[in-house]
Amino acid sequence: MQSLPIASVTEPVFAAAWPAPKGVKTAISTRHGGVSTGVYASLNVGAHVGDAAEHVAHNRAIVQQAASVPLAYLNQTHSTTVVTAEAALLDLLDADASVDRSGKVACAVMTADCLPVLLCDENATVVGAAHAGWRGLVGGVIENTIAAMQASSPLMAYLGPAIGPDAFEVGAEVRAAFMAHDAAAASAFTDIGDGKYLADIYALAKQRLQAAGVTAVYGGEYCTVLQREDFFSYRRDGQTGRMVSAIWLE
Repeated sequence: MQSLPIASVTEPVFAAAWPAPKGVKTAISTRHGGVSTGVYASLNVGAHVGDAAEHVAHNRAIVQQAASVPLAYLNQTHSTTVVTAEAALLDLLDADASVDRSGKVACAVMTADCLPVLLCDENATVVGAAHAGWRGLVGGVIENTIAAMQASSPLMAYLGPAIGPDAFEVGAEVRAAFMAHDAAAASAFTDIGDGKYLADIYALAKQRLQAAGVTAVYGGEYCTVLQREDFFSYRRDGQTGRMVSAIWLE
C-alpha cells in the first residue's frame, strides 16, 4: 500500500476529473465558500450535525447553483439500501445510495471521511451515487447500487474525497470482515502493530468495483483527514460538517 499523492482543491464545488460521457455531470463540494461558522466552517451541507438550519439551507443553495437539477439528499444510516433519486426528492428516505434514469434529479451522498462513489454507464442512460463507509462497503452498497442501475452498457466509477490510506487506522476485525469476502483484500491493509492496521478504502472500493465488472475507475486522490482546510473529517474533528457528492444526467 502506497501513500496518496494528495491533490489540492480551493473552490467550493468541483467536478469529477474523469472521462464520463457528455450527458453525465457531477458536483463535489468542499468546506470552502459557505456561511457556517465554528466547527462547521464553512460549506456544511449536513442538516443532521447540529449546525444552524438557515446556514445549512444557504450552503445547500450554494452547491445547488452548480447543478442543473435538484439534489436528492438521503438520510444515511451506513446501510446498503438503494432508492431512486426521484423518490428521495419527494421524501427524506433512509438509504445510502440512489440511482436515476430520468435526468430530472441528481443522486447525492454526504460524507466526511466515508467514500462517495459516483457511477454512470458509457451510454449516459443511468447514474448512481453510493455512500461507502467501511460497513457499507463490506455489506455490498456498491454492488447493490450497480444492480439497481440495470445498465445496458459498461459502467465507470469516480471515487470522491475520503479518508486516505495514511490516516485510516482500523482494528483487526475490519480487516477480517473484508477478507472474509475476498482474501485479496489483505493487500489494502498495512500492519502497524498492536492489532491495528492502516486501511486503503480507495483500494478496497476498486477491488469491489472490479469484481463487479467495473474496470474504469477514477479519482481517489484526496484525504479528508489530512486536508484540514479543504474537507470535513469526522475522524479528525468529531463534531463537524459534511460535504456532498452528486451526479446527474443532463
